[in-house]
Amino acid sequence: MPGPSGTGAVTRSTLRQQIADALRDEVLAGRLQPGQEFTVKEIAEQYGVSATPVREALVDLSAQGLLDADHHRGFRVHEYSVDDFRGMIEARSLVTDGMFLALAADLPDPADPRIAAALSGVRRRGEEAQRAAAAGELTVLIGYDLRYWRELAALFGNPYLCDFLHRLRVQSWVCTVQHLRRLSDLRGALWAGHTELVDALAHRDVPGARALVDAYNAHSLALIEGLTGGGDGGIAGG
Repeated sequence: MPGPSGTGAVTRSTLRQQIADALRDEVLAGRLQPGQEFTVKEIAEQYGVSATPVREALVDLSAQGLLDADHHRGFRVHEYSVDDFRGMIEARSLVTDGMFLALAADLPDPADPRIAAALSGVRRRGEEAQRAAAAGELTVLIGYDLRYWRELAALFGNPYLCDFLHRLRVQSWVCTVQHLRRLSDLRGALWAGHTELVDALAHRDVPGARALVDAYNAHSLALIEGLTGGGDGGIAGG
């Protein structure tokens, strides 16, 4: 039997991550609905794998707040409320505000080829996100938006903040996606200020970056409150 660093352990760990990523994408795509229940056995059969990596993947997603574990009935997709969404916006605003201040103080010269390349990469993600938002392509937007914010956060050099912000952004999308998918046409309804934000940060314009994020948050909250009547009940993952 392979040891902890053997091929068997690596394969299981990789499979565990692949299953977790696949299930997260199923939630984001709306194919796994808020409150929907399933068991380890059902998922293992669906993917044609053993129960162990599936169980580990589901535990990981529970730790990320995307699933709820019920020891007697398996797992179910977590249901968020409008208040949850407000809390997520507040939390991610606190994180990004601190990161913006640090960036203004410590960002190396944008003319440095390495920094310029990193900013250019983030900007390309932003351009793709904006195109998807303009076209109302929600699934494409989510993919580029998550990459955009992860790469932007990585510029600050703190992997813990980067991971925390990524988790918040995944939760935010899970919290909104079901309601957004009820709209027949999303063109013009989705925030598309990604490149403006990168440009503001590249110029160390913290007030400008804050204003863009504040507008983004206000836009997102108004959209969700409009779709849910502004109530505090479960918002079916959206």
